[in-house]
Amino acid sequence: MKLRQWQVNCINKSLKQYLNGKSHFLALATPGAGKTLMASELADQLLKSDLIDLIICFSPSSIVSQDFSQSLQLRVNERFDGLLGAKGHSLTYQSLQYLDKNFWQLFERYRVFVIFDEIHHCAGSSIDNANAWGEQIILNIQDKAKYTLALTGTPWRSDAAPIVLSNYMHPSNKISCDYVYGLAEAITDDVCRVPQIIAVDNNNISVVDDVETKTFTSFKCLLSQSIIPYQEIIENEKVMKYLISSAQKKLSAIRAKNSDAAGLIVASSVEHARQISMLMKACFNENTIVVTYRESDPTSIIQQFRHAQTKWIISVGMISEGTNIPRLQICCHLTNIKTEMHFRQILGRILRMTDSKNQEAIMYMPAEPKLLEYAYRVNQDVPFEADVVKFEKMKTVVQKDIDSKDLSAVTFDKKRASPPQISVNLKGFEDVIEQSVPYEANEVFEEHFLTDAYERVVNIFGQFQQESIALGLSELR
Repeated sequence: MKLRQWQVNCINKSLKQYLNGKSHFLALATPGAGKTLMASELADQLLKSDLIDLIICFSPSSIVSQDFSQSLQLRVNERFDGLLGAKGHSLTYQSLQYLDKNFWQLFERYRVFVIFDEIHHCAGSSIDNANAWGEQIILNIQDKAKYTLALTGTPWRSDAAPIVLSNYMHPSNKISCDYVYGLAEAITDDVCRVPQIIAVDNNNISVVDDVETKTFTSFKCLLSQSIIPYQEIIENEKVMKYLISSAQKKLSAIRAKNSDAAGLIVASSVEHARQISMLMKACFNENTIVVTYRESDPTSIIQQFRHAQTKWIISVGMISEGTNIPRLQICCHLTNIKTEMHFRQILGRILRMTDSKNQEAIMYMPAEPKLLEYAYRVNQDVPFEADVVKFEKMKTVVQKDIDSKDLSAVTFDKKRASPPQISVNLKGFEDVIEQSVPYEANEVFEEHFLTDAYERVVNIFGQFQQESIALGLSELR
C-alpha cells in the first residue's frame, strides 16, 4: 500500500531524531488518518536498517491490538504472535500489569522498539503521579527500550494528568508533539471526510410533578435546572426513536450509492444497547449487531461486522479509538460520556476516506451543551467554510417506517416507594419520564460507571486470564 505524504514525512522525521540520539517520538495524527500503517512502516525500516531486534506494540483494546499485529506482519513480512521465531508481539495495555520479569528481561537482551497506540491512556511524569499502566511504562520501558513511538489522535486526558513519556511546554502547559497531522490537513489531503454533526433538540418540554408543571424550550434549558439528568434524555424512547430514525433515513440514502455503508450507535450501558436494538427491530425491522465488554469474544464480532453487509452495530465501550471499520459513515452519540476525547474518538470512526462514491460522514446527537461545544471546535478544524453543525427539531413523524400512533403517549414508569413523582413531557413527542425524587442542583448526575472511569472499563471484557496464559514472547527468551 502506498504511503500518504504525511506518513512519509513523519517516518523521516522520527528516523532522523532516533539517529540523532533521541529515543522517544510522539506523533499526533487525527483519528482516521492512518497511524497504524505509518508505525508499521517505521518498524520495518528500523528492522531493515538493523537498528532494532524486536517490536512490541501496546494498544487500548484487543481489536486494535489484532489490527496492529496484522499490519506489522504484512509490512515486515514476519510473524507477530510472540512465539518462537516471531519478530515481536502486539498486546493490550491491560496486559502490562501481568507481564513477569522474564518478559521485561527481553529489554536487556534485545534492542526493542515499542509502539504505544493511543498513549493518552497511560498517565504519569513520575511514579508518584502515574496510573497503573503509566507506572509499568516508567519502570520497565522508559529507559530500557531502544526506541519508542507514541501515537495519539487526542493528546489530552479528561483528568488533566500528564501523559507518560511526554513533555509539556511552559507556560501554556500544552503537550509537545514531535509531529502533528490535524483534521484540517487530513481533509485537505483527502485522507479524512468532512464531518457533519446534527444536534437534535426539542422546543416544547414540560416537567410535571405533584406540585407544578415546568416548561423548557431546549435540552440545554432542561439540563441547566438539574431536574432531569442527561442519562434520562438519552434513554428516553422518543429521543432515541427520533434520533435513530433520522440516522436510519440518511444511511438508507447513502447505501443507494455505497451498498455496504454502515452506522454505529454508541450506547451508555449494556441494558441501553439492548433497548436500542429492540427499538430498531420494532420500529424499522432492522437487525443489529450488539457488541459490549460483556461479550465472550467482542473482537470476533467487530471483525465480522467489518466485512459484512449488516447496516448497524451498537457498541458499549468497544468501538471507539483506533477501531478501523471504514464502511462506517453514520454515528449516533447516545452515550453519557461527555469528554472531548471520547467525542472526537467516536467521530473519528466515520471519518476514514474510502474509494466509495459517497463520502458523507454524519454524527447525530442530542443538543447537549458540552457536546455542542466540542462540535463547534471540530467546525473550527475544518480548513474551509462549512456548515458542520446543524440543528434539527424533533417532529412527530420522521419517516413512514414509524407509526405516528406510537408517538402520542409513551411513559417511562420510574416510580419508587416514596413520592413525590416527577414526569417529563416532550411535546410533539409526548413523552413522559417519571422520577421518584426531585434532584438538587448541586448533585452530580452522571456518576455512571462509564463516565466515572472511562479508561478503566474501555474495552476490558474479562480476558485477563487468557492474556496472562498467552502473553507471548516467552519462547524468545
